[in-house]
Formats: sequence, structure tokens, C-alpha cells
Amino acid sequence: MARLHSTSVSRSEVDRLREGFAGEVMETADPSYEESRAVFNAMVEDRPTVIAQCRTVEDVARAVGFARERGLEVSIRGGGHSVAGMALTNGGLVVDLRRMNAVRVDPDAMTADVGGGATMSHLDRATEPFGLATTGGRVSTTGVGGFVLGGGTGWLDRKFGLACDNLLGADVVTADGAQVRASAEENPELFWALHGGGGNFGVVTSLTLRLHPLPSVTAALLLWGSDAGPEVVRAYRDFMEQAPDEVGGGVLYLTGPPEDFVPEHLVGELACGVLVTYAGEEREGREAVRPMLELGHEGEMIAQMPYAELQCMLDDPPGLRNYWSAEYLGTVPDEAVDLFCAGAARMIVPSASQHVLFPQGGQVSRPDTDYPVPWRRAPWCVHPFGLWEDPADDERGRQWARDLRSDMLPWSIGAVYLNFIGNEGSERIVAGLGADNYRRLAEVKRRYDPDNIFHRNHNIKPG
Repeated sequence: MARLHSTSVSRSEVDRLREGFAGEVMETADPSYEESRAVFNAMVEDRPTVIAQCRTVEDVARAVGFARERGLEVSIRGGGHSVAGMALTNGGLVVDLRRMNAVRVDPDAMTADVGGGATMSHLDRATEPFGLATTGGRVSTTGVGGFVLGGGTGWLDRKFGLACDNLLGADVVTADGAQVRASAEENPELFWALHGGGGNFGVVTSLTLRLHPLPSVTAALLLWGSDAGPEVVRAYRDFMEQAPDEVGGGVLYLTGPPEDFVPEHLVGELACGVLVTYAGEEREGREAVRPMLELGHEGEMIAQMPYAELQCMLDDPPGLRNYWSAEYLGTVPDEAVDLFCAGAARMIVPSASQHVLFPQGGQVSRPDTDYPVPWRRAPWCVHPFGLWEDPADDERGRQWARDLRSDMLPWSIGAVYLNFIGNEGSERIVAGLGADNYRRLAEVKRRYDPDNIFHRNHNIKPG
């Protein structure tokens, strides 16, 4: 078994890693180290001993082997969006994939080969000229790899299924440095595990994703004062129960942004909003959203745009402190609506925080697979998404998320999308994957990573 968690490595050893390394190898004294170390959550302050910015699959294999031989803890960095900071390791080695971000689109096969370090922006901008898209996250800066491997829910999932439902194959560097292909035909058990099991089984250096025709989307953002929240949330709940698969979005409390369509009295104040996304043109989108337009909103923005533009429309500013969690609900009765709305009063306002109720259903709930994503059967997800600037607000932000989860427990199905949470304990990981699935995943882990080298994640221990 490899010697783990050493933080001591000599300069000469690092120089040997640099020899023949196509990318760049950084140490703490390097001028660009601090910039390279920064991740989305400013609360994360881990300081790796080595950051290996890989350009090739061979770089990845060398970096993993180097860390194993010297007992350095390994983390894998794609987009760096993990709220728990799992992209970093304190004193270890980061396999940084950001330079492996190429996307190659095959419009005839309607597929995309996506580098392991690509973000949603790389993917969406590459597919846009062909009028094609696949389920992405809800912002453009999310890493494609971690998103897909965790299951992947976004604006298009009701229409096109979860992101992992569109995963056709993956190239993986395993803990022993081997390069393997995972697909329905090759290493099928590993392929199954990559549909929700995250980065537990190796470094995914490339993914092949199924694409769908989508020339444009329509987005409608409607705003009300916070006092209207209970009525709006009930109306949105009833609206989504009848909505076609093309409709996605969510209802949320947020700080009113300083935009032209936002009434002056809502700017900087707690507001209730409905974002409706429609996989199609504005004329059809307006008709689909008509029941919500009839509620008498105070602010309105409706526009048809390329999907890539929708993806970056709600990008969160970098450098903020983060805490998120989630609870997946089997039903949202009026009592749950009242508790959800009351919880908004505990938000940090003004801030970039969002207090969200997402719908599922559609193709999310109609799988013809047995992938380890049991949360997909829930029709609703409550997602407290906290972002703030002042460290003095840390405990308040965490407590707000925990309290909302606690409020929703009477209607929870127990399963949870692990990409939406940080370190909430091993029981939550098992619940997020399903107990039977977890046992099967543990056997896959034992085959491909018996020493648990890849444990900076929602960890599945080897069976």
C-alpha cells in the first residue's frame, strides 16, 4: 500500500517531475502559485505542495505516479467548484486538468469529446455553432468532468435527462497509472460507476457526451417583493406539475440585482423570483410561461438566446465565501411552502445567496438505466446556495442552510445530489448513492483504486 499524506518533497524531486512534463509544475514559491491555487469557494485555504498543470494524459499518469511514490495526498481539479474544496489538498499534489480543456464536436454523430479540464463554457461555445447542446450545469464556470461524474442536473435535464444519462464513454487514468476506456462495451462496470460515483475511480481525462438539437432557448425571469413569496411558490409548484418537458428553471429568493428590469424598490432587497427556461423559441416560451405571467409580477426579463448565453447569464462572481446544501422532496405541500418561504428571512441580504426550489420530473424521472443517482426520482429539490463576502457571516450562512434542510426533512426522500453538498458525513454519501449502489460502487473502487488514492471527493471506500 502507498505511503500517504506526506507533505515533504525535495526541490530536486520536483525538478525530476518537470523533466519531460508537457504542462507546468508549480511549487509554493512560484509567482503564479496563489492564482493557480484559488478555487471557487474563498473559504478554502488549502495549500498544496505541488500543482501539476497537466497538458497530456501522460502528464496525468506521471503526476499520479509521482504522488504515490512519495506518499503525497492527491486531489483532482477540473472547474474547482466543489464547495468543500475537494479540488485542493493541503500539502499534497493537485492533478490540475484545466489545460486539458479542448472540445471536439462531431455534428453528424451528434457527440462531443470533452477534455477533463473543460468548463461548461468551453463545451457550450463549441456546440453552439452546430445548434447542438447537452445538459449542463446552471453556470458557465462549472467543470464538465465533476459535473457529469456526479450525475449532473441543469436547466435542460427535464428535456434531455441528467448529464450522466448523456455520457457515452470516458478515458480514465487509474491509481496505478493505467489508461483505460470506459463505455457500455469496454469496462462496463467502471462505466456504470462513473454515472454518479464521481472522481473515486481515477482521473477522467476525456468524456464523450451525446448532443441534442437546440438552436436556442428562452429565459423568463420574473420578480416580486418577498411578501408575495408564498403565493408565487404555490403557483409555481402547481404550474410545474403540468409543464411540458421543455420547461425548466426554479423559484427562488434572492437579493434584487441592479438591473434595468428590476424595480428600484427591489434593488438590494429580498425578492422572490421565478426563472423559467424553455428549450425553444420565445413565442412558444411565452405561451408556456403564461400562467406565471398572469400573477402580476413587478419585474420582467424575457429573451430568446443561444444556450451558451443562458449558461453565463447567472454566473456567480468569484472570490466569495460559499456554503451549500440540499434536500430532495417527494412532495411540497402548503406547509412545506410556508417553511421554505419563512427560511428566506434568514438569508444574508444583500448577498449573492440564493434560496432555491428546483423542479425535476420530465426525462430525469424516466430513466431506462440503473445508474447510482437515486435522487432523480424526487420531483423537487430545495437548495440553499449561500455566497457572501464577510468571514463574520460564515456561521450565519452555514446555519441558514442547515436550518432549511431541517425544515424540509418531513418531506425528504433521503437521497441527495452529492454535487450540491459539501462534507456532510459518510451517511449522506451512502444516502446520495443508495445503499445497494454503494456496495456495488465499493467493489468497483476496490478493483481500480484499492488503496483509496483518490479520496478527495465524496469518498467511496474500497469494498
